[in-house]
Amino acid sequence: MPNLAHQPAAAEDQAPPAGRLLALPGLSRRGALAIGARWRRDAMRRRHLAVADLCAGTIATLLAVVTVTGTLWPLLFLPLWPLVAKLLGLYDRDHRKLRHVTSEEVPSILALVSIVTALTALLLPLTPAGSLDVLAVIALFVAAAIATTAFRSFARWTWWRRNPPELVGMIGDPEVLDSLRRKFGMFLEMHLVLAAERRISELNTGESRTAELADFASSVDRIVVAATGVESELIGELKAICRHLQVKLSVVSPLRGQALPSERVSRLADLPILEYNTWDPSRSTMLLKRFFDVVFSALGLIVFAPAMLAIAIATKLDSRGPVFFTQIRAGLDGRPFRMYKLRTMSSDAEARLEQVVDIQELEEPVFKVRNDPRVTRLGRWLRRYSVDEVPQLVNVLMGEMSLVGPRPEQVELVQRYDDRQRARLVIKPGVTGPMQVFGRGELTFAERLAVELDYVENASLAQDLRILIQTPSAVLRGTGAF
Repeated sequence: MPNLAHQPAAAEDQAPPAGRLLALPGLSRRGALAIGARWRRDAMRRRHLAVADLCAGTIATLLAVVTVTGTLWPLLFLPLWPLVAKLLGLYDRDHRKLRHVTSEEVPSILALVSIVTALTALLLPLTPAGSLDVLAVIALFVAAAIATTAFRSFARWTWWRRNPPELVGMIGDPEVLDSLRRKFGMFLEMHLVLAAERRISELNTGESRTAELADFASSVDRIVVAATGVESELIGELKAICRHLQVKLSVVSPLRGQALPSERVSRLADLPILEYNTWDPSRSTMLLKRFFDVVFSALGLIVFAPAMLAIAIATKLDSRGPVFFTQIRAGLDGRPFRMYKLRTMSSDAEARLEQVVDIQELEEPVFKVRNDPRVTRLGRWLRRYSVDEVPQLVNVLMGEMSLVGPRPEQVELVQRYDDRQRARLVIKPGVTGPMQVFGRGELTFAERLAVELDYVENASLAQDLRILIQTPSAVLRGTGAF
């Protein structure tokens, strides 16, 4: 067993607030305190890479643009380098993959350089520096590509020198474990040490196995499952434990050679590796998400203000009652908040709810009524095109919701959730989200829960952007809008 001295021994080194550590049988104090050490080490690597991108962008801009324009205005666009790199996921891949080197990300580096070069060429004419000629644009692209690759390689090397190796625990069958152990000895750049090992055949069963796995996970930074067959139950159990402990989880796929799926997975020589997301989003991801929420919710409220005035008048002419509808919904971690919508039902809709559905008699904690008699004529149109959701931008601006996230649900329904269903509450609800783009009211509760949990467990700015792009077409299709 390697030296575990790099793991913290003081209470002040606990995990950041983003980590949600639940009580698990077999969870040791050392395991709880180790979360902070893992978080700081990975955060330091992201910072190293961000500084590398900023330095590379600065040098390339000075050499290829500032010398041509004779002004410092091009330096105004330097923040684009780490911002675009973040959107492309270039700061999170080392965290996720068992083995990741700079040479493997050259295509992504070229994409980063292409985007920032194009943005610089398009935006620079808006400044006193004027426009760039073709040679200057090419020079910026070439200089930035070389500098970014070099600086990122240096950043990883310095991080490697300053941080202890990652402690890896392996669980699997003997033949695959032997193969994986040899690979660890071959690829030293992975910067890891084999800390513990368990054979699947020797694990306990039932609650005692959960305690054994929790104790095993608390002593390592990453668990690698290497089995000859599909161990879905074991992987599911480990995934929950690893998420609670912020321990990484990798699985050697039992499908190899010609049986390997066409979808790309990371590789360690001949072994295909499946990487699971078992950690909370980084602080930078959450800060950027909040920044976009504030900017675009404010812009949305300004843009839609004239339409809201016209709809308010139409609502008053269509039926008696207030223009806006408010209801208490469950927000982050189930905390209640007042959600705003345009009124689409009769003013006595809440009082008539029992005529439509009995919440206490529902088999599942969800309901959606087709042809609800309480919906007004204008309300059907507002719901069909999701116009009634626009006032929720106020909730976004106030920090109670996000632009993208799980659907905000009624408190009475959330109170009936089990532990697995409550997992959808660990991030803010959204104006749009996976449920809205994948079928809305047509989804069963199990289907809705599946897509929302997948979103929660793989939250990223890129995923938010994909959902935002898909939202207009989903609204126009109107599937499940009732």
